Amino acid sequence: MSHPHHPPHHHPPHHHPTRRHRITHLLRPHSHDTADKLDNALESSARGMLALWVSLAVLGATALVQAVVVAMSGSVALLGDTAHNTADALTAVPLGIAFVLGRRAATRRFTYGYGRAEDLAGLVIVLTIAASAAFAAWTAFDRLLDPRPVQHLPAVAAAALVGFAGNEWVARYRIRVGRAIGSAALVADGLHARTDGFTSLAVLLSAGGAALGWQLADPVVGLAITAAIVLVLRDAAREVFRRVLDAVDPALVDRAERAVREVPGVRGVGELRLRWIGHRLRAEVAVVVDGEATVRQAHAIAVDAEHALLHAVPRLTAALVHADPAPVPGEADPHLPLAHHTAA
Repeated sequence: MSHPHHPPHHHPPHHHPTRRHRITHLLRPHSHDTADKLDNALESSARGMLALWVSLAVLGATALVQAVVVAMSGSVALLGDTAHNTADALTAVPLGIAFVLGRRAATRRFTYGYGRAEDLAGLVIVLTIAASAAFAAWTAFDRLLDPRPVQHLPAVAAAALVGFAGNEWVARYRIRVGRAIGSAALVADGLHARTDGFTSLAVLLSAGGAALGWQLADPVVGLAITAAIVLVLRDAAREVFRRVLDAVDPALVDRAERAVREVPGVRGVGELRLRWIGHRLRAEVAVVVDGEATVRQAHAIAVDAEHALLHAVPRLTAALVHADPAPVPGEADPHLPLAHHTAA
């Protein structure tokens, strides 16, 4: 028996939730109404959009300040850092489009909605980080082969500090909001901002080296920072590609399984799957119930299992619960007619 969540529902009189479940419901009340779930999804997207707008404003102001200093000093390193900040600000565009798409209702063609657009945005961000690393490496090698004097070193150093401060603030803000709403793409975008902060520090160190008369300071430090950017790229790519492949934290699976096992009437838990759709989770689970239970009783157990999952798993918005009868000695597997469809 498959059970999609149909709000509102009522527990039958013969079936009572556990004391722990009742206490959890008091501490973490939530609505099962479809409209309320949509409101929560919109609220998450609104927080993501706010994070994008705020970070876009901060990085835009940072790039503007640096551009003025570039025009004064002719610093190629600072020019590269300004380009990085501009590129980082522009990554808000695909992510913003993804958040807007994620608000659209499901259709007959996109039956799960458009939440996976965030994964595509995450791929774009990973490619942008890779391009930033390549540009940083090219700039460093170019300066290594053709050293150039830099003027107004104090202004360059100050602009580098501004770049680092702006990028680090944006990185922390994006990562915090991204983790709060479950958006891997926003977290990756925050990591990208952090890479540009590293580039700003490279400009600061190169300015210090130039002030001491070491012209190769800029390219040498630039190459070192390029290596750091590659490490951040690895982490961001791993996060995004895991999300694309429907990976979830195994601890969430364990937590979901424990919650379902505690539901009265559940004799066992079969296949349990979780997947991200944008920054929201969906679940599919098979539970074993008494084979003599009526359809209504099995349905009530399935409802309670979904209810428990919604409380136990953060950012879970829906669950499909399938009830299987407990096996009886000598009885054929009820799923046997499906075996030839699932064989490898």
